[in-house]
Amino acid sequence: MLLLSVLGLMAMNTLRDQPTGAWVRQEGNITHTLVIIDDYYSLSSFDISGKKFIHTEGGTCSVEAGSMTGTVEYNTSERQKVGSAYKTEWSIKKGKLTVALGGKTAAWERTDDGSGPLAGNWRITGRDQGGKMVEIKPAARKTIKLLSGKRFQWAAINTATGEFFGTGGGTYTFENGKYTEYIEFFSRDSSRVGMSLSFDGKVEGRNWHHSGKSSKGDPISEVWSR
Repeated sequence: MLLLSVLGLMAMNTLRDQPTGAWVRQEGNITHTLVIIDDYYSLSSFDISGKKFIHTEGGTCSVEAGSMTGTVEYNTSERQKVGSAYKTEWSIKKGKLTVALGGKTAAWERTDDGSGPLAGNWRITGRDQGGKMVEIKPAARKTIKLLSGKRFQWAAINTATGEFFGTGGGTYTFENGKYTEYIEFFSRDSSRVGMSLSFDGKVEGRNWHHSGKSSKGDPISEVWSR
């Protein structure tokens, strides 16, 4: 038992020494969130009280000791950056992550370490249409969903053209087969901010089966794959 406790503590410390997970910083009414999970990152800025979406950007990332590299796949403020490579340095001191993303170097407070049954980089691969699950094959136009241990964000993008079709995010819980989202920003409809949406969910291998009603009240049944 003692050995298991020591190994568990070592694993927790290893996670805390890495930028994987969710981070937040506040500038007045503006909340900035950063999620790094499963070789992908997303940075978002929004005003919860004003129900205003401001910015998001993200893409692939390879995290090494003190550095992070990758390719930008979406950027709502500077579309011309889509497809470009980036490299930045990072460090964690006293629980704060310092990294240069979004055009500035800033210190971030950790909100979770990226652990949990749904934590990962997901892409929608199937959607029910008329009672039949229709496969959605990999393409430049895609919808992704990043989940850390507590935060979620989806984004509909086209990596070939740089087009951005929409995003939404916030916090979530997943307990006893019930997945619930608490929306903090929604680029296409600010009235959705503050809503909570619950879905039935289960993970089978690399697939997440997800069913319920959308923010518009329409029934949905989807499959997401890591």
